[in-house]
Amino acid sequence: MKVVCVGGGPAGLYLSILLKLADPSHDITVYERNPEGSTYGWGVTYWRGLLDKLQRHDPVSARAIADHSVTWNEGVARVRDQVTRHRGDQGFGIGRHRLLELLAARARSLGVHLEYAHEIDADGPLPEADLVVAADGVHSALRTRHAEHFGARLTPGRNHYIWLGTSKVFDTFTFSFVETEHGWIWAYGYGFSPERSTCVIECSPETFTGLGLDRADEADGLVLLEKLFADTLDGHALIGRAPADGSSPWLHFRTLTNRTWHRDNLVLLGDAAHTTHYSIGAGTTLALEDALALAGALRDHTDLPQALAHYERARKQELLPLQSAARHSAQWYENLTRYIDLPPEQMFALLGQRHSPLLPYVPPQLYYRLDRAAGRLEALRRLKRWLGPKLARVTD
Repeated sequence: MKVVCVGGGPAGLYLSILLKLADPSHDITVYERNPEGSTYGWGVTYWRGLLDKLQRHDPVSARAIADHSVTWNEGVARVRDQVTRHRGDQGFGIGRHRLLELLAARARSLGVHLEYAHEIDADGPLPEADLVVAADGVHSALRTRHAEHFGARLTPGRNHYIWLGTSKVFDTFTFSFVETEHGWIWAYGYGFSPERSTCVIECSPETFTGLGLDRADEADGLVLLEKLFADTLDGHALIGRAPADGSSPWLHFRTLTNRTWHRDNLVLLGDAAHTTHYSIGAGTTLALEDALALAGALRDHTDLPQALAHYERARKQELLPLQSAARHSAQWYENLTRYIDLPPEQMFALLGQRHSPLLPYVPPQLYYRLDRAAGRLEALRRLKRWLGPKLARVTD
């Protein structure tokens, strides 16, 4: 089979690896519009479950990714001058640049053709292939050329956020909430190498304009943010990268859904098909799991339309609980004042429960007590499991 993958991100590269492992005779080309090594982004997160899946399907790339990742098993929340710690599942961080470098090297070693600085736009002809994979991100040009068919829907969030790096190396997953005279602003920090960490900063529109971040250039904005988070950063610098087109580096997260994921021999993968709010840290995991699912469907179904239909149906079903969790997580932060003045251990506990569809409908302190009791009483656990999905269906 001849396969063309448009987009050289994690999803496209890993799919090419899986397809070559399944059948070395496949002719696979990955086209990436940017020059090799020019990716923008700091670190990405993943969890043990993903690493186990990667190990089962390609131990070589799994071992390389694990060897170049940093790990943590503790979360820290800083609220004003109070610090709360919580042990949790083992998390992993790896630089996006390094992840792409590792996947590209593995793909090349298997005979995949990688074409960098090669853009396939919305108006140009599609490359000749048996299967064309649109892995070209949330603004997918291939999806755009058939926009009516795919039925893409972008839903913007309320808050502003900015994606930054820092020379501060976090050894835990760190949440930091700072109160200003214009409202709260907060950061998520996690390491991705021995020298660098990611620092995502978020705030409400009112805080954004009140602090003057809507008027500040990038340099002045970073100076202000470094002052606000000086205790968390221990005096280290924040590192930005202004967009090449001169637009603001501050964004609104946009949740993408599509009515369908395939058309003839064209199929959507990763962020071209769906996005989930960054606060659940699942974007890269879901992209790689898309690749696993598509490769599996192509292996199990010799008929291409059947394979693509099976891939879409299976992944949409698997994504439902995660998409619900991501929406509720984003809403938790949009309603931060409902939780921020709770005692620190309660606030951190509900931060961990922010994915729950039940939480917005129960007074926070009551939910905290119920959640603690549910850890001991099977009847209450069953009640939470029964009520949660029902409320999720109502609110979604």
